Amino acid sequence: MAEIIGVIEQLWRYPVKSTGGERLDSVAVDDRGLAGDRLYAVRDGNGKFGSGKNTRRFRRMDGLLRLSSRLGHRLDGPELFDPLGRPVADPTAFLRAYLQLDNVELAREDAISHFDQLPVSVLTTATLDWVAEAAPSAVVDVRRFRPNILLRTPPGTPAFVEDEWFGREARAGSRSGARLAFVRSSERCVMTTTAQPGLPHAPEILKAIAQFHDTRLDALAEVAAPGRLTVGDVLSLA
Repeated sequence: MAEIIGVIEQLWRYPVKSTGGERLDSVAVDDRGLAGDRLYAVRDGNGKFGSGKNTRRFRRMDGLLRLSSRLGHRLDGPELFDPLGRPVADPTAFLRAYLQLDNVELAREDAISHFDQLPVSVLTTATLDWVAEAAPSAVVDVRRFRPNILLRTPPGTPAFVEDEWFGREARAGSRSGARLAFVRSSERCVMTTTAQPGLPHAPEILKAIAQFHDTRLDALAEVAAPGRLTVGDVLSLA
């Protein structure tokens, strides 16, 4: 018997890694994840991708989260928007001036993945509501956590219910065909606290998640079967 875990309330993709994303009504999914998600990134001359942190693959580039990106129905190149929401005519030229780095460019993914970890992130409203209660002085918004799916959970669902899904698969809707295989949660970083349009800097958010849930929040998944996700789809655990 399938166990209903919630209804898809919001769908998000982030055409340019580490910039603000776009809300969708429906989107195709395949082995790579949501079509067009993190398909582009800001890449420096050493091949590192712009991010909120420094790692072997990523380079911290402050200010990216104040930008936003959109693909619409095209995957051949994203639209980039400045902090005031104005479209940018030449993304690479703009990024070099904005970041004050002369060796960056807007690049499409090739051999090296743009994903931090796994391709699909699912966050429940139960967990998001918990964050708002745990950090009452902060402006809590789903955009801080950058999920692909915000799942509306039934009343009474406990926070961090996502932890119970690891090792299981979920099916979306009755005709979608899409199935997600849940693996683990994301380890959160300073991007959850970083200011972005409409959201001020909020260090108390990461502090609360670190104190109560080992800095982990959401469910990361692989795509077990391709299909389509649509707002309003019921997600059920097999």
